[in-house]
Amino acid sequence: MEYNIVYRDVIDSTNEEVRRLSESGGEQGLVVVAEKQTAGKGRRGRNWDSPEGTNLYFSILLKPNVEPENAPMLTLVMAYSVARVIREQEKLPVQIKWPNDLVLSGRKLCGILTEMHLAGSQIEDVVVGVGINVNTAEFPDDLKDKATSLYMEKTEKADRRLLLNGILEEFQKWYGCFLREQNLSFLLEAYNQMLVNGNREVLVLEPGNEYEAEALGINEQGELLVKKKDGSVENVFAGEVSVRGIYGYV
Repeated sequence: MEYNIVYRDVIDSTNEEVRRLSESGGEQGLVVVAEKQTAGKGRRGRNWDSPEGTNLYFSILLKPNVEPENAPMLTLVMAYSVARVIREQEKLPVQIKWPNDLVLSGRKLCGILTEMHLAGSQIEDVVVGVGINVNTAEFPDDLKDKATSLYMEKTEKADRRLLLNGILEEFQKWYGCFLREQNLSFLLEAYNQMLVNGNREVLVLEPGNEYEAEALGINEQGELLVKKKDGSVENVFAGEVSVRGIYGYV
């Protein structure tokens, strides 16, 4: 996969721009990078705060030859790739909060949003968007206990271009593994070692169903294995998992 990087000063959302370019003939490997987003998107329709010239916001267009039910694993592939690069380049012990966040010091550092579009029963494209708090010096009161940045952890500015290049290179390697294996067997052990949820009490939030359990790690399909109070083990695929002690569930 060859990357075609497009820069935008101001855009509503890098995910939306990638989708527009895909509809007009964009090829796999298209990357949109923005200095500022006016309508950055998080999971479940939440907004992603996107100040100008400070952080890293980008989205990648993918056209994987996989079954639609396997596409959500790409969120985990990207999270793993970003975590590896931050650990190597910034020397910070970032961890993964399944399925789509990275955390440092118990606060959110990075969010990932994957959106799949179908043509009939086949994948038309998958857009993977990444937002990383890179050089933010402070957050508003409603976020300061929940969010952090590379700058706040290191008190020195990080090179956003170097970070982007590292992530794209790392993701390409693991994306190829995913296409070959059609599962996450190739990163399972290493991912679970970085999983902040591992062996932690979690609150599983599913539509119409909420329960506490112990997170055991992910399986090859990217599902989170949790042990319920009665000792039974369930695979959590859909739904949102909150982790005790990690921004918002104490």
